[in-house]
Amino acid sequence: MNKKFVLGIYDDEDVLLQAIENVRAAGTKIYDVFSPYPVHGIDDVLGIKRSRLPIAAFFLGLTGMAFALWMQIWMLGFDWPMIIGGKPHISLPAFIPVTFELTVLFAAHGMVITFLIVQKLKPSTRVPVFDKRSTDDKFVMAIEVKDGVTDLSALNNLLRTNGAIEVNQKEVLK
Repeated sequence: MNKKFVLGIYDDEDVLLQAIENVRAAGTKIYDVFSPYPVHGIDDVLGIKRSRLPIAAFFLGLTGMAFALWMQIWMLGFDWPMIIGGKPHISLPAFIPVTFELTVLFAAHGMVITFLIVQKLKPSTRVPVFDKRSTDDKFVMAIEVKDGVTDLSALNNLLRTNGAIEVNQKEVLK
């Protein structure tokens, strides 16, 4: 399925941030903004909510900790109890290194997997490149064009008055 986009090309991040505010204030929905490097404050200007990935990381780490403690208590306390150096079978201070390692392992791997699932990323995902200069030195604001709804001349004028050095149309296979 092909989708049409209008691309506003910018060469300054401050102009881009101001343009995003003005375009959103005009009631135009921005599909996405592409930049060659992270731009401080762009998430707030675009209205993107904070990620809930830290909450997932906490619960994944908690799961890793619970699994590590359960595993060690079961193995050393019930399944194969051995007295080593006169220590009790269930000795929590001795379990700290393994518990820490499994907490970190579960949290790290779980966050990567969670991120990939939430973003619907998989090895076969084809990511469209709107403008190759967005990986080098330009900022690209993409606005989806809906047939019969979007006024292209007004949108072109809006982007140009807000500092776009170039306005292009592109059809992308989604």
